[in-house]
Parts: sequence; C-alpha cells; structure tokens
Amino acid sequence: MSQNWRESAACRTEDPELFFPLGEDGPSRGQIEQARAVCHRCPVLSACASWALLNAEYDGVWGGTTAAERRALRLRAASERPDP
Repeated sequence: MSQNWRESAACRTEDPELFFPLGEDGPSRGQIEQARAVCHRCPVLSACASWALLNAEYDGVWGGTTAAERRALRLRAASERPDP
C-alpha cells in the first residue's frame, strides 16, 4: 500500500506525541479522545487504519484505533480464517 495518503492526513499539523499516549487507561483516555477527534475529521481515516493493521503497528492511535483495538481486530480476523 502506497503511503501517499499521509500527505492528506489531518494529523500532519498536530503534535505527534498526541497520538502516542503512555497508556490506554486513566489520564491517557483524554489524550486518546483528542487524537480520535483529529482522526474523525481526517479524509484518509480508512487508509491510515488499514495501514496500521497491515503493518502491525503496535503503538499509538492510527485511523482512530488504539493499539489494543487493532490487536483485537487482528485476533478476530485470524480466528475467522478457514483452516487450511
């Protein structure tokens, strides 16, 4: 997947640290919601989320999803694959 979508990303002008909270609970929840607010106004939200899933991005908020949410999506997708 080409990374040209990054040129249109709403987060380009934001502080990158916003998208990499120290955790996913407590005070980090507010930071995650701020990052998601940027994501939800982004024209390339889907491309970003897809890239993070395909490239096993284990940290940060990508495409409006947290690392834990992406892990759950990967596990669900793996469990839905038919056995060879």
